[in-house]
Amino acid sequence: MDDLKAKSAGGIELACDLSEVAAQCAASNLLDFAAQLAGLAEDLKDLAAKPIEPVTVAVEPDSWPGASSE
Repeated sequence: MDDLKAKSAGGIELACDLSEVAAQCAASNLLDFAAQLAGLAEDLKDLAAKPIEPVTVAVEPDSWPGASSE
């Protein structure tokens, strides 16, 4: 909308246009967010399908803090 039309239309029509633009931006943002959530759900589903394997770590008692070597 150019300035001449905006002046002749008044504030109400301009506000309606801005409201429509804001609604479209919000809808677009929600769609982007939903797509990100769907991707996260797929990642979590893949992780849940993998078994958890224990990790063994060799620790020598002499290397513990406060351990005395005799």
